[in-house]
Amino acid sequence: MQQNVTQKIIARHLAAGEMVPGQEIALRIDQTLTQDSTGTMAYLQFEAMGIDRVRTRRSVAYIDHNTLQAGFENADDHKYIQTVAHKHGIYCSKPGNGICHQVHLERFGVPGWTLLGSDSHTPTCGGIGMLAIGAGGLDVAVAMGGGAYYLPMPKVVGVTLTGARPPGVAAKDIILEVLRRLSVKGGVGKVIEYMGPGVATLSVPERATITNMCAELGATSSIFPSDEVTCAFLRAQGREADFSPLEADAGCTYDEALTIDLDALEPLAACPHMPDNVATLAEVGPIRVDQVCIGSCTNASYLDMMRTAVILRGRTVHPHVSLVIAPGSKQVLTMLAENGALADMIDAGARILEAACGFCIGMGQAPCSNAVSVRTINRNFYARSGTESAQVYLASCETAAATALTGVLTDPRTLDVDLAVAMPERFVINDNLIIPPATDGGGEVVRGPNIKPFPVNVELPNLVRGEVLLKMEDNITTDHIMPSNAKLLPFRSNVPYLAEYCLTPVDQEFPARAKASGGGFLVAGHNYGQGSSREHAALAPLQLGIRGVVAKSFARIHQANLLNSGILPLTFVDEADYDRIGQGDALVLAHARSQIAGGDTLILRNDTADFEFPAKLALSPRLRDIVLAGGLLNHTRLSSAGGEGMGNSI
Repeated sequence: MQQNVTQKIIARHLAAGEMVPGQEIALRIDQTLTQDSTGTMAYLQFEAMGIDRVRTRRSVAYIDHNTLQAGFENADDHKYIQTVAHKHGIYCSKPGNGICHQVHLERFGVPGWTLLGSDSHTPTCGGIGMLAIGAGGLDVAVAMGGGAYYLPMPKVVGVTLTGARPPGVAAKDIILEVLRRLSVKGGVGKVIEYMGPGVATLSVPERATITNMCAELGATSSIFPSDEVTCAFLRAQGREADFSPLEADAGCTYDEALTIDLDALEPLAACPHMPDNVATLAEVGPIRVDQVCIGSCTNASYLDMMRTAVILRGRTVHPHVSLVIAPGSKQVLTMLAENGALADMIDAGARILEAACGFCIGMGQAPCSNAVSVRTINRNFYARSGTESAQVYLASCETAAATALTGVLTDPRTLDVDLAVAMPERFVINDNLIIPPATDGGGEVVRGPNIKPFPVNVELPNLVRGEVLLKMEDNITTDHIMPSNAKLLPFRSNVPYLAEYCLTPVDQEFPARAKASGGGFLVAGHNYGQGSSREHAALAPLQLGIRGVVAKSFARIHQANLLNSGILPLTFVDEADYDRIGQGDALVLAHARSQIAGGDTLILRNDTADFEFPAKLALSPRLRDIVLAGGLLNHTRLSSAGGEGMGNSI
């Protein structure tokens, strides 16, 4: 039977289930990655499982998010991560080595392997032909312990790329075009697989830019074939032995299809405040810009930085623009320093930041009030930049650099610049900031005072009742649910503290109301929980006693994180019932255990408005067991370490 690339990797890693779209499957995981924003919690959960050493082929802990050390909290988390990794067989990438996705692509990713990461942009490594999936930290902890990763078999969307991009049109414009066509929820339950003659025109870093932003589509993953371009990249990284060819069989089929003519593509921008609010630069117009930020796991590769330097060389940043640049890794920064490109950026007036996530996650570089900020990042959610009144546009490095020079949103094709930058035949390789684990499994794990116990649910009671504590609209993000600004990021290992800020961007009074009520329910519209993989968006509500969320639809990773925490993610059968429920209404789920064990449709009662309504909780038998146990950790404790009962996701 002919198979596409996605199906080939799944077939090789299938631990349970059948490859029928929508049916639950289990995958063996080759590699895992964490970052420090989610990693502390993941390793606390791993320790709670009582497993001495990771059972993957390779697990890597990255420190790239919470690098602003304004107090002891972040530094303590870094120490904990490095020591717990050293003890349990995990490689640790220290602060300054770079962004997890960029470094993993450079130094660890292997075509044809599976990668599970506690970061929604883990699919970046699909650029070298990995099946790379973002998940919650507890899912990754289970995978590190040898457990399979469970998910519904995804549909595969075949995106055919034809032609070749004109000069000035970037890989970022390709994924923005896909977002324009499919929307931020158009990839749910799907893997986006690229093919066609246009693929050969894209370097590995450019492919990685495209797979990176499948997270903004809500997709499970995204992937390119592993071909001669992949081989050349791995050879340049001194890792040619990791290469293996992988392409779709002739005559294979896809569940959906999309074609993009690269010849006809032009520079695009995602307008505030959503990544799928895409328009051409001509449609947006030459708006005045106050800030330009170039970097992030989407656009901070060697090619991105070199094209930025070529545009800036011999020129000066516009007087009213603040330009900041963050290379994606130490490798990239070193090469820029050695070839003079870094000097070109500095001479033009750019501020050079460390190789870290930084402004992409709101860790510094908040723009001024009412600013327009053009950024090469992947998300422009409201207030994510740190300034509520700011307007953030997403664009390519070429567009961003051109804009920094002119002071208005600028099509890079209007500049007289040759952007034909070649990939290096050999990258600079110095892994001295990657710390290998102890070979004897020894060493002390150091825990600072900011690391607090995380909440664990109890077995699901047979009667679940509570007040509707908050009613929300469509597209509530994890930034809404658990804000992640520079002031709160240091407390990622302190859930009780974070819970005081849960959902405050929606309603400042929510935490106090939830505590006064002893918990309850949330009600939301479509795509609830889109954005980051942060399981804190489930742990903080759990800390506040949230028992269930009733929504029109959920984002994949957040739905899995709710299940992991034992919070019921319920979906309206009739969306009209959303309008019949008000904030403050009392909801009751009677005979909860027997209802969940008995089928996918549950009956809830609104005691306040005096009516019953159905809600869906479509779960496999093992997910029902997880919910009844009060979450994945409770369920895992009942399973043998590394046994087939371990693992969860949606």
